[in-house]
Amino acid sequence: MKEYLSDQLRNVAFVGHQGAGKTTLVEALLYNTGAINRMGRVEEKNTVSDWDEDEKERGVSLSTSLIPIEFEDTKINILDAPGMTDFQGEIKNAIRVADSVIVVVDAVSGVEVGTELAWEYAEVYQQPIIVTINKLDRENADYQRTLDSLKQSFPDYKFIPVMIPIGEEVDFRGVVNLLTMKAYFDSGKDRSEMPDDIKDAAEAARTVLVEAAAEADDAYIEKYFNEGNLTNEEIRDGMRKAARDAYLKTVPVFVTSGAKNVGTIPLLEALVVYVSPPTQRRVQVLNAAGEKEFLTAPQSDDGPLAAYVFKTTNDRFVGTLNYFRIFSGSVRSDGKYFNSVRNVEERFNSMMVMRGKDQIPMTVLHVGDMGVVAKLNDTKTGDTFSGRTENLRVTKPDFPDPLFAVAVSPKTQADSAKMGTILTNLAQSDPTLRWRQDADVKQTIVEGMGEAHVNLAISRAAKLGVGMDIGIPKVPYKETITRQGSDFYRHKKQSGGAGQFGEVHLRLEPNPGGGFTYETQIVGGVISASFIPSIEKGIHSVLGEGVIAGFPIVDVKAVVFDGKEHPVDSKDIAFQIAGREAFKKVFEDSGPVLMEPIMEVQITVPEAVMGDVMGDLNTRRGRVQGMDTEGHKGVITAQVPYSEMMRYGNVLRSITAARGVYTMKFSHYEQVPAQIAQPIINAHKASHATPA
Repeated sequence: MKEYLSDQLRNVAFVGHQGAGKTTLVEALLYNTGAINRMGRVEEKNTVSDWDEDEKERGVSLSTSLIPIEFEDTKINILDAPGMTDFQGEIKNAIRVADSVIVVVDAVSGVEVGTELAWEYAEVYQQPIIVTINKLDRENADYQRTLDSLKQSFPDYKFIPVMIPIGEEVDFRGVVNLLTMKAYFDSGKDRSEMPDDIKDAAEAARTVLVEAAAEADDAYIEKYFNEGNLTNEEIRDGMRKAARDAYLKTVPVFVTSGAKNVGTIPLLEALVVYVSPPTQRRVQVLNAAGEKEFLTAPQSDDGPLAAYVFKTTNDRFVGTLNYFRIFSGSVRSDGKYFNSVRNVEERFNSMMVMRGKDQIPMTVLHVGDMGVVAKLNDTKTGDTFSGRTENLRVTKPDFPDPLFAVAVSPKTQADSAKMGTILTNLAQSDPTLRWRQDADVKQTIVEGMGEAHVNLAISRAAKLGVGMDIGIPKVPYKETITRQGSDFYRHKKQSGGAGQFGEVHLRLEPNPGGGFTYETQIVGGVISASFIPSIEKGIHSVLGEGVIAGFPIVDVKAVVFDGKEHPVDSKDIAFQIAGREAFKKVFEDSGPVLMEPIMEVQITVPEAVMGDVMGDLNTRRGRVQGMDTEGHKGVITAQVPYSEMMRYGNVLRSITAARGVYTMKFSHYEQVPAQIAQPIINAHKASHATPA
């Protein structure tokens, strides 16, 4: 691949709902530019984008692929992002480093939840949006219905067709370019006269196009009002300005069939014309003082280096690959570059561009380009390479909290030794994946955005040499008391040899929100000062394992107010035991209860199914805090026990036909209802019962 200067580069993210045909569309673009000599198919597991074995096995994109395409002396860096909502981190990072967002919409299904999610992220990063209505060759495909769906879903935007279809479903065979008013059949390489039966529709659509082009420039709109028309060059220039300016909210619309390779060359031409070169990108960074500032356009090779790592992969044989976008400055192979996040210097020994899994070595990459560097020691996703003096860090996206968790355990002793390291590497590569040791439930927990996301992480860990068994995590209940109680416990042991003696009188009081506190009210020296810490140590041995159900104890105040000791037999261990047993005894008599975590949940669903979702929340002991509408969507805010949300994503997907999304974060702890707590307590007692 030749060296491309910045003005010859275009960076676009292909996003949209799962199954909209993004990967197949990219395959057609590769074929039309001669990068491949035969179009692959997702079903045949031979596409350039979905090269990972997990993607081939599942038949869906699971991570963002970088696909550079050379067309008309321009390199178009396409980021083929997954459509599943489980992989929001991949989608966000792809949009973050692109200069325009291509939203691919299925002509049968119209706007779906993945469409809305990608649109939301594009708005967050103020990215211009282009739409292509894809799969127009399929049965039940409907161009106008899909266009209306877009207008209804995103009423703040103007959707301006640049191409309209010739035929639909099996008859979809080409597009009409509303600028040239010519027909482009099949892939669109050659122009012809348009069919007579589409001329009226084309004239009407062209009027909308001309008006949108005029509105992008004051001089054009004045001429349009005065003369009633613009030249083709003025229309082209006006639409270019409109398409490149996110604030104008003008969305050019194209029509394609990736599988049939129809309308794809006009889309390629549009990516060159309607997407800004990366020199025009403004980027937000944190300076050395941690303050936000902007690197304003134009960007150049001479500017301060700011190269953002948006993706990291770990391979057992290839090693680590870091994908980066250069927002400012340039990068050369064999150069040394400063990682301003990790405060380390890394050498780019092996720099390349990737096309799927194919590696193409490069000597230099200019501002705006995307590349890959292998075998860096410390660099992870979200890091920035910068000059030591400037010490810039490109601001990272805000990623949502995990929604799905599994408990993992190593399959073998060898797996146990490596599990923590591998999970750490995977989590550092994927900002929406987390893992932790949960001391409360004594489990290792892996958390992600959904079942597919977490399962992929487990699969990748296995390929890196760590086998893990998975299960449902335990709910991190807590134990506490509801009323004051007091009693004593005498520990006395005299079975030959030195004896043991200690007597502790203990009072427990509820301490809401105050954690555990320990106090003594001993008077008259009935217990020596040296034994007071022993009692506390004995009590602390109970706090982690609980009394009634095996969960940590919180919000209890323990007061030692009396006791006895023996001049010979009293010792540290005796008062530890007395303190421990006195605590257990009094705890059982002080109205012990289980506390459960309550989550703050926000659910966004089509209004038509809000009733079904609310009904389901009621069965989950949810308390609705509020309802709102956003466009044609309903937003429900509720507080729901964590135990009821364990696998909620699967349920919501079923209720809403995969059109619902939700976020979830911890709110507070509340008492578990007795009818739910008692079976948990009984199960714990049964598992710890002494055999007869």
